[in-house]
Amino acid sequence: QVQLVESGGGLVQAGGSLRLSCEASGGTFSTYLVAWFRQAPGKEREFVAVINRSGTNIDYAESVKGRFSISRDNAKNTVYLQINNLKPEDTAVYYCAAKPYGILLRRIQDWYDYWGQGTQVTVSS
Repeated sequence: QVQLVESGGGLVQAGGSLRLSCEASGGTFSTYLVAWFRQAPGKEREFVAVINRSGTNIDYAESVKGRFSISRDNAKNTVYLQINNLKPEDTAVYYCAAKPYGILLRRIQDWYDYWGQGTQVTVSS
């Protein structure tokens, strides 16, 4: 079984930065397409970013381009989400999701097979 664990969330003032981590176990991480989603209070879960298995293909939601950076270290079985210039509207639970052997970088939740439990990011103004 594939297990994903997010970490790195916290309470940060607007303008600050966080680096979220998604650590995977139970499979071959280098084959995983990995995405980040987030869900703000009272809103639907939305796509944030996705990275292919080698880190050579990346896609971001328009709302986070220029502030968020996704990367991966397959030797550490970890995908990162660097978040800079945090805004109050970034407040959400951030989830990572994986699709073993995934090729297409899709933005919909149902494409992904495994999910972590999420890490809370709270941005104060």
